[in-house]
Amino acid sequence: MKGPRETDFAYQAVYRYLTHLINEPASDTSVRLPSLRQLANRLSVSISTIQYAYSLLEKEGRVYSVAKSGYFAMPVSSLAMPGADGDLLETLYVSARRPGMQVFSGDEPALLQPLDSPLLLLERELLRQYPRLPQPLAQPCGELELRAALAARYTTSPVRCWHADDVYIGADLRGVLEILIAVLGLKDTAVVVEAPCDWTILRLLQEADVQVIEWPVQANDSLDTAQLREWLESRRVQMVMLSSGLNVPRGSLACDDNRQAVAHLLEQYGCWVLENDCYGELEFEPGGMRFRDLLDPQRLIVFSSFEKIIGPEAPYGYLLSRHLSEQLQRHFLLRAFRLSPIRQKAIARLYGNGRVDQHLQVLRRLLRERKVQMTQLLQERLGDALQVVEPRGGATIWARSLRQVDMRGVFQRLLKQHVLIAPGELFSLQGLHSQHLRLSHAFDGDHDVVAAVSLLGDALRLEAID
Repeated sequence: MKGPRETDFAYQAVYRYLTHLINEPASDTSVRLPSLRQLANRLSVSISTIQYAYSLLEKEGRVYSVAKSGYFAMPVSSLAMPGADGDLLETLYVSARRPGMQVFSGDEPALLQPLDSPLLLLERELLRQYPRLPQPLAQPCGELELRAALAARYTTSPVRCWHADDVYIGADLRGVLEILIAVLGLKDTAVVVEAPCDWTILRLLQEADVQVIEWPVQANDSLDTAQLREWLESRRVQMVMLSSGLNVPRGSLACDDNRQAVAHLLEQYGCWVLENDCYGELEFEPGGMRFRDLLDPQRLIVFSSFEKIIGPEAPYGYLLSRHLSEQLQRHFLLRAFRLSPIRQKAIARLYGNGRVDQHLQVLRRLLRERKVQMTQLLQERLGDALQVVEPRGGATIWARSLRQVDMRGVFQRLLKQHVLIAPGELFSLQGLHSQHLRLSHAFDGDHDVVAAVSLLGDALRLEAID
């Protein structure tokens, strides 16, 4: 396991230490953890630092406190495990929090190189410059400095330009998308979604009674324009959602000619386009064409978040829209997101001083290196069982079983061996991708990757359908 980075804040190092301490027993009984004073002496940090790390774990449900007795690790049995017939996504979420689980299902690119330390250091400096006011100025759509920084970053020409008033920042991506669904009136309307698609977005659309039309990315990484034309002519399509560049979880990129053909078709029919830019800056070779470079900005809305490139200390979601300003402002005001203005200012400064761009260069290199290692391992060990889509960016690998298998059975079998994968059916509402799975290649050094890949191979063979 790699040691803590020297630039880490003390509580982060303590948090990691406690996480490993909790995972060690992996039992079904409560395990008493060291006291605040014991840990403070052991790790040479203050008691308040230990207290803060414990409080984070308590909020996550990993530990609990007993008055006058101290802290205890949550027993494994207390994390209820849905049955084999239960909700697959719920099972995945619960399993990811179980001690001792090797999580190969995640999608956390910034895990390899988070910007948390520079962000929090800058935040401390700003706290000295901007003392807390009794009643800070309300900015329901987000801190003006950060909105201006994002507007500048997305501006590419006098025609394709954005201003701070076009930017809206929320507590997280889900909250921002919920507002967008309400403002656009998507309930009971048809929306075309590039597939496979992130399960969070799919579930959100499903909960809002949106009629989701899944538009599969083809084997050659392109999108079928003839199919889109048919839908636009035969269905009352309210909106089309596209990846700005990189399709995740596939990690693929359509060629420029295909993207131009899609953009031309969308212009013809004049429908709203929602561009998913969450992974737009995580291509291994940046600088490619974006849909927003080809589309009329008057019918375009862009959404993204900071978490994929900065890390969990920056969970905010945001969107850019030139229109619907009155409705968007009203919904953001009513939603009353409580966002730290200092944290937002710190993020804006990271963009303004070039720190984000420097960070992205390092992060892309690390992601590429991990991708090469993981794809080589899969080809060497499972080349006869899996067909891997060569990722062009991001932190995940999309693969298809070469044999007909029960992928839920593969998932359950690996779960019993404390290995977690993401079955492909999670990325569809219509039963697509049942022979696919998503694996992460960005994880910490505690994972025994070779052993997990061997277990995956065994599970694929045992769950083969004759």
